[in-house]
Amino acid sequence: MQKWYKIAEVDALKIGQVITTLAGTSAVCLVRTDEYGYTALDNRCPHQGGPLGEGQMDGEWLICPWHGYEYDPKTGNPPEGYGDCATPLALEVREEGIFVQVEELEHQPTVSDQMVKVMTDWGVDAVFGMVGHSNLGFADAMRRAEEAGRLRYFGVRHEGAAAFAATAYGKLTGNPAACFAIAGPGSTNMLTGLWDAQIDRAPVLALTGQVDTQVMGPGAFQEVDLYAAFDAVRTWGQTVLTSKNASDLMALALKHAVVEQGVGHLILPNEVQVAPALDPMPDTPKHGRVSTTQITPPEKELNEAIALINQADRPSIIVGHGARFHREEILAFAEHLDAAVITTFKGKGIISDEHPLGCGVLGKSGTPVGSSMMGKSDLLIVLGASFSNHTGISIKKKTIHVDIDRMTLGKFTPVTVPLWGEIGATLKLISERVDAVKRPHVREDIAKRWAYWRKRKELYCDQFDDRSRMHPALVFKHLTLLTPADAVICVDVGNNTYSFGRFFESKKQSVLMSGYLGSIGFAFPAAMGAWAAVGDERKIVSVSGDGGFGQYLADFTTAVKYGMNITHILLNNEELGKISKEQRGSQFPVWQTSLHNPNFAEFAKLCGGKGIRVSHPDQLHAALAEGLAFDGPSIIEILTDPTKT
Repeated sequence: MQKWYKIAEVDALKIGQVITTLAGTSAVCLVRTDEYGYTALDNRCPHQGGPLGEGQMDGEWLICPWHGYEYDPKTGNPPEGYGDCATPLALEVREEGIFVQVEELEHQPTVSDQMVKVMTDWGVDAVFGMVGHSNLGFADAMRRAEEAGRLRYFGVRHEGAAAFAATAYGKLTGNPAACFAIAGPGSTNMLTGLWDAQIDRAPVLALTGQVDTQVMGPGAFQEVDLYAAFDAVRTWGQTVLTSKNASDLMALALKHAVVEQGVGHLILPNEVQVAPALDPMPDTPKHGRVSTTQITPPEKELNEAIALINQADRPSIIVGHGARFHREEILAFAEHLDAAVITTFKGKGIISDEHPLGCGVLGKSGTPVGSSMMGKSDLLIVLGASFSNHTGISIKKKTIHVDIDRMTLGKFTPVTVPLWGEIGATLKLISERVDAVKRPHVREDIAKRWAYWRKRKELYCDQFDDRSRMHPALVFKHLTLLTPADAVICVDVGNNTYSFGRFFESKKQSVLMSGYLGSIGFAFPAAMGAWAAVGDERKIVSVSGDGGFGQYLADFTTAVKYGMNITHILLNNEELGKISKEQRGSQFPVWQTSLHNPNFAEFAKLCGGKGIRVSHPDQLHAALAEGLAFDGPSIIEILTDPTKT
């Protein structure tokens, strides 16, 4: 259908001037010459798509800005002997302005529409990414899905933040979000966040644009072998080349992400994105393709575990990240046995530190409560933990290890009874076949050890360095008091994270972190992903040092743009404190760990958020309360002692 659009005022251009303007969604090259007056061409150069409206007049010819090709500004014809011809557009100069006529074609579904339909049918409702020249076709399909209310798109400032946000969404919900980038550097920027997803078992859909297939191989601009580059960070991946199997490839990428809890990766060549879709588009529903996870262990191993539990005088339960979706079943099981519950750092928050059986965190980021209670146990029931060296789970005790992933069972060292089954279903089955036991001495012991540890923590709260900078224990004392019980807390890497593990007392908060990868900069992008997952139903808090926040601080503007209700707690000690500590511990001089920082609170204000700077203990409680109550993104910058954890 032909349609006229006003594209400029009558006096918009001077003689010899060239501009790009829009007629609806069509880009138009508008030219004014002494010979022809106003003329218009389709803005796309027929040679390689250069923007003619950014070119210039050279005598009688319009010059393309990319390669210098020449076109007649009225007819679009090239000089004699050349074959490329620009497309002229009908133009009228009316009293009310300059009008051009363009062909408005009804949108015909593309391969990208076909894949986005599958993506949203499988429940992917959030995409984090950057739109660019090699992913425009797929981006346009997502735009239509967003307008239809089937998808939310969050444009970030760095693709690494997109990957971390999608990873955090998966860690919190167990369902995949997507991260999206152009070919070459845009895609490779996502690799760190996807490494984190892969080794922490978080479902993510990675969507990467690619150069046209006809120029892959010889070395085109921004060409990277993305299939090879992503091989180590994905569970499964494929390049989409045709509409015939595009729907199945999207379904397979999502199935691998969901079932194997990892990264499903699709590579999208530029021209394939806008190729025609199949008509009709095939249905590829999730139903019938993904089975239940509620499997229970074989009878023989189950009976062995029950016998060990019945014989134990003082069993303890150790809860890891893999058990995070089974809080209620774990609590019921612990109360049935009257057993102490200790968490790994990645499992922090699964059981409340206020519960009489809760012992806090075990290991390097933990408390003496957890480690001492494990030491007194004669049986460990380990749920969803991997026995990594950071965790500190004893390998000298009788152990029942429950996990749905067979590779995790006894991965680093043999256990007494490995139980392959879903944790929630397995605990219910064991509880039905084991008599309830009362162990008041266990609860009394836990209470005494908490009382001792809390007394020790108060001593740390009164410590200050020679610049009156606060001990992190004081920060987390007040954060414990003020953080909502059901908040989502995203933590970073470094001294701030060790301090969080030791000093923050959990209620029912969900804690997200870069576990095995330990990637600095995780916290704030993760908070964006957490907010996308739960919105304003739960408070989102992120915690980092100045070093970590500096990695992705530009994406604070992303949080402002989308109105994300995130409170960022920034412990500013003006150095990479953990590295300084390691240098001293290894008898190296402290070198190149100091940081030159802005005033982060002022930075938050400049970005359009809230910023509060805390330089004295008397300001701390009120500042945290104000930041947590603010409806929108805020930074609470707290000056802390770099030598303390």
